[in-house]
Amino acid sequence: MIALSGCAEALFTKLPFNERIAAIAELGLPAFEFWGFANKDVPGIRAVMEKTGLAVSSISCDTAGPLVDPSKRPAFLPACKKSIEVAHLLGCKTLIVTVGQEIPGVSRKEQHQSIVDGLKTVVSLVEDEGVTLVIEPLNVLVNHKGYFLATTAEGISLVDEVGSPNVKLLYDIYHQQITEGNLIDTIKANVAKIGHFHMADVPGRHEPGTGEINYEQVFRAIAETPYSGYIGLELWPTKPEKEALASTMAWAKRYFG
Repeated sequence: MIALSGCAEALFTKLPFNERIAAIAELGLPAFEFWGFANKDVPGIRAVMEKTGLAVSSISCDTAGPLVDPSKRPAFLPACKKSIEVAHLLGCKTLIVTVGQEIPGVSRKEQHQSIVDGLKTVVSLVEDEGVTLVIEPLNVLVNHKGYFLATTAEGISLVDEVGSPNVKLLYDIYHQQITEGNLIDTIKANVAKIGHFHMADVPGRHEPGTGEINYEQVFRAIAETPYSGYIGLELWPTKPEKEALASTMAWAKRYFG
């Protein structure tokens, strides 16, 4: 079943973090997500989850350094183990992996291979622990200049080269509209290797309806695929959340049930 997940880093930002979770629950969303856990009150988050009944759709995996840099690789396995411990505490099955900034003077081929080799060091762990790593391409034109991984094609190449069912792609609709467009065809062609979605409109990274993406059609297209997972609302609303997300939630009900 496809469901929406509220990003607690982006929604209700005037509230203390744990209060944002309760506010997301009041919207009627079934799940929330957040980024790094090092600066979070994880036991407190779990207590709010138990009170509200919300699930955690994803959190960020600590990589202990950029995966493009092989010298940082020895720290990745213990960092991944810690991330999985936190994920288990929260009942979370998906860990988001970013790969780091491109290293000047080092070929893209070498950096690409470093990512593959690094991910392979944790494949047995994530498979045994029943969690999925999702690799995130980001746009380098507006928000993340210098980041190594931008395109869906290279992200899918990484997934294929690692060769584990527990390593997939995070397809961020906002980032990919900026990077390459062709959203619906790209999603349909690669959906078997997509483990999580993020969404926001372009430009501005705000709620659907503020920009150029026809999200109703994107939702319809995703619903026509075998995808069964979360779509994270990683967006910064221009008006109160309930009003800003009304159309999005209506489309989700229409197409995802």
